[in-house]
Amino acid sequence: MDNNAVWLIILLPVLGFLIQGLAGPSLQKRIGKKALGVLAVLPIAASFVLGLMLTQGLASQEHAEAVIVTGGSWINIMGLNIPFEWVVDPLSMTMVLIITGVGALIHLYSTAYMAEDKDFSRFFAYLNLFVAAMLVLVLGNNLPLLFIGWEGVGLCSYLLIGFWYTDTTNTKAANKAFIVNRVGDWSLMLGLFLIVVVISGANIPVEDNRYLSYDAMLPALTTALKANPAMATAIALLLFGGAAGKSAQFPLYVWLPDAMAGPTPVSALIHAATMVTSGVVLLNRMNIVFQLSPTASAIVCAVGAFTALFAAIIAFGQTDIKKVLAYSTVSQLGFMFIACGAGAYWAGMFHVTTHAFFKALLFLGAGAVIHAMSHEQDMRYYGKLGKYLPITFGTMMIGTLAIAGVPGLSGFYSKEAILGSAIANSHAGQLSAISGWVGLGVAALTAMYMGRLAMLTFFGKEERWRKLPVAEHHDHEDGHDDDHSHALTGDHKPKEVPVAMWLPLVVLALLSAGAGFILNQGKRFEHWLYPSGLSQLGELKHEVPNLEIYSYIAAGLGLVAGVLVYIGGLPAKEGLDETKWARWRRSAANQFGFDALLTNLFAEGGRDVAIGTSAFLEDQVIDGAVEGSASGTRNFGGWLQQIQTGAVRLYAMLMLLGGVGFVGYFLFVVNRGGK
Repeated sequence: MDNNAVWLIILLPVLGFLIQGLAGPSLQKRIGKKALGVLAVLPIAASFVLGLMLTQGLASQEHAEAVIVTGGSWINIMGLNIPFEWVVDPLSMTMVLIITGVGALIHLYSTAYMAEDKDFSRFFAYLNLFVAAMLVLVLGNNLPLLFIGWEGVGLCSYLLIGFWYTDTTNTKAANKAFIVNRVGDWSLMLGLFLIVVVISGANIPVEDNRYLSYDAMLPALTTALKANPAMATAIALLLFGGAAGKSAQFPLYVWLPDAMAGPTPVSALIHAATMVTSGVVLLNRMNIVFQLSPTASAIVCAVGAFTALFAAIIAFGQTDIKKVLAYSTVSQLGFMFIACGAGAYWAGMFHVTTHAFFKALLFLGAGAVIHAMSHEQDMRYYGKLGKYLPITFGTMMIGTLAIAGVPGLSGFYSKEAILGSAIANSHAGQLSAISGWVGLGVAALTAMYMGRLAMLTFFGKEERWRKLPVAEHHDHEDGHDDDHSHALTGDHKPKEVPVAMWLPLVVLALLSAGAGFILNQGKRFEHWLYPSGLSQLGELKHEVPNLEIYSYIAAGLGLVAGVLVYIGGLPAKEGLDETKWARWRRSAANQFGFDALLTNLFAEGGRDVAIGTSAFLEDQVIDGAVEGSASGTRNFGGWLQQIQTGAVRLYAMLMLLGGVGFVGYFLFVVNRGGK
């Protein structure tokens, strides 16, 4: 295996970032945006080719054993050694192919989508850096390197969500994503510290003191935690807290829907191929800890099931096409955590893979619709767009059917693996089976709200957008049109997007249609991801029930319900007058008040606590002490000032009195000493 290829996979996107960030504006003037866009796509595409080569080499081995590529010492202090090292194994290479493959398609799409933006090079600098950070996260062979990548994708998400920083909505969304993720990061850091404490405290020898390297740490951690289930639960829950932040699990999901404020390609990259999958990767990498704690696994199952259900219901109250897909992502991430909590880690990663295809397709398709509709995102202004956008319509319908779980498409196979494993597995206790059945109900809801999206967008009557009044365009300072400007009137008709935008849609549609079937044949993906069993404890043995008939019913009922309700177009109860909406739908549109509760409790509440603390400590204690000492000094000085008259005779008299007093005191002391 070529060790240099591993370094190049990471360094090529870094090189792309440097080119775009340092020389982008000048290169744009010299070679134009199209050539500059090619320079942005090439590093990611080249990393994909290298990743494909490494994956083929790994797959040719009988057991696909991990290869560690070391690049020298990074931190070596007080018996703790953290080297620069990368791991090439089925888990890391699966993620590399998703990140670079889907990422390259999103970069290609972006060259056309962002063509009119004046900060073209800055956008691709951030995008390249985002991919590089995610590659560090998945390829790093120790938890500190994972954490570096973890923080890197957090930074890049902040930069990309707030890319149009002159818009207050965007900057608030970026701040929200950054702050909420810090909560999860705090939990992850505590988990890392606790791992070192447990291993070192148990006096278990670790090769070269590499306490946080996966190959050296996991066997030692397994030995230490087998004798201490409570500590296993504590570490597992801390790690899950970090995963819940990045992968938008309840209650830390609130940042992800607001992340839609950024450009649509950013939404596709975050939701499909990079940031939100980090938590699932972490749980797969550290699965041994969760297997040693059924309690933590049960909590992961329960949180995943509730998140999936909660987000699916909220999706029904959304009118922004990107917001529907955002809550869909939160819900689908819940499925992945159900799998991990149930012990079927491979099924969670299987869904990560298929979800990357159809969710990237859906977001890029939504971007094509928004592009054709002059950046209008409200589905209530759509209708019969399938007539004008045939490629976008055809590819998005494949994505819609895939996420709905229609048999034969990718989403069906990964969803079946999750639900079947959860219902059959007793690792997380009764909660595992309950979560599986809840997931089956959520699958029906998914089919229904995606049917709603498809019907409102591509079917019905086009009069909804033909009669829209022309609104004035408000350009951001960066040159991007306001997302809510209506310009489709009269003879103006939506037009299909350029080839750089529809070509990625076609590729992703093919993957959404057939990848699940191919990977599922002969349990190919399961055996690839865990060739020697699920973990060091051995593969979980269980009989997975045949849920196909239930899945057919769930997908069928959901889609039929969505079609029947919206076949006539936009119902009056979902029209522009939201006061006519049903109460539950209005509540769903507002996340049932949960986001507002968090804002009031922590953001505004924290501000009130800070103001109250300032009023007491600053004004009463600190200022009181300072002003009190100043006042005392001032008063003492005023008293001394009374005797500073300038009269020489008075000074002489005071000196005489002082001298007499001193002599008298001296004689008194001497006489007492003599006695």
